[in-house]
Amino acid sequence: MPYPKKLLNSDESAALDLHPHWWYFFEAAAALALSIAAGIVIRVALDEGNARKYLGYIALAAIVLSAIWLIIRYLKWVTTNFVITNDRIIFRQGVIAKSGIEIPLDRVNNVNFNQSIFERILGAGDLLIESGGEDGQQRFTDVRKPQNVQNLIQAQVEAKRREHAGYGAATVVTPVDVAGQLEKLEGLLQRGSLTQEEFDAQKARLLGG
Repeated sequence: MPYPKKLLNSDESAALDLHPHWWYFFEAAAALALSIAAGIVIRVALDEGNARKYLGYIALAAIVLSAIWLIIRYLKWVTTNFVITNDRIIFRQGVIAKSGIEIPLDRVNNVNFNQSIFERILGAGDLLIESGGEDGQQRFTDVRKPQNVQNLIQAQVEAKRREHAGYGAATVVTPVDVAGQLEKLEGLLQRGSLTQEEFDAQKARLLGG
């Protein structure tokens, strides 16, 4: 499931939209495979009797629980998005209850990635993003090709800085659409990109207060 475009700003575009790496399923899939294997061994190796009957029930329960676990993992996987836009980094997850993290590109200070030898073979790894926000550091696990993602984030951050530098060098003053800016600020407040204090300060600045 791609990240909903309606949650992007009007002048914002997604450069990358990722779900977690397939390694995310390994534990649940392995548990299901082992449960099925155990059930087969019990059916084949044991003679008819109470032991086979009770162990069969246990194996069946393990298969059902493992299957439920795998389904839950899939639902979490399909509703988890790691998105890089021309304005921010977005992490969003949740089947029913939603949670998310947003890091503006102009607050990103450093991006590091970490891969074990096994993860490098699989093409998975972790990203650690250091920012000037309240949380300081955010770690994202099971990221596909984390080195490529790191390079893309750095490129987007550099493009954002050049954009700001271009605005700073401009000498033409354009009129401000106060109503449009207020509407945009309200949207950022509702999505949690702005705190109430930041919203009030920006609103006061627009209104000349």
